[in-house]
Amino acid sequence: QVQLVESGGGLVQAGGSLRLSCAASGSIVKINAMGWYRQAPGKQREVVATISSRSVTNYADSVKGRFTISRDNAKNTVYLEMMSLKPEGTAVYYCNADVLTGYSSRRDYWGQGTQVTVSS
Repeated sequence: QVQLVESGGGLVQAGGSLRLSCAASGSIVKINAMGWYRQAPGKQREVVATISSRSVTNYADSVKGRFTISRDNAKNTVYLEMMSLKPEGTAVYYCNADVLTGYSSRRDYWGQGTQVTVSS
C-alpha cells in the first residue's frame, strides 16, 4: 500500500502565497509522474501541474508563471509553490502519483486533499 499525505493548505488573501507539500510512503519501488489537481465546489477536478520522474514540468494555462511544481525524489515528496493567488484558485488541492510498488503493481494514488481558500 502507498499513502500520499498533503499539507500546507489554508486561508490566504488574494495576491498571497502558499506552498503545498505531498509526501508518499509505503511499498514504493519507483514514483513516475507526480502532480497536483484541484476541485472547486460544483466543478470537475482539473489538473494544475505535473512533473515527470526527470522533472519535466507541465502547467495549466491558468497557473503558468505563478505556480511552480518541484519534487524531491529522495524524500518521495512533491511540492507546489503558489504565488499571486486569485480567488478562483479556491479549491481542494489533491496530490497524485504514478507508483510502482514492491508488489510489481503500478497504479495511480491520490492524497486526501488539502483546502486552499483565497479571499478577495
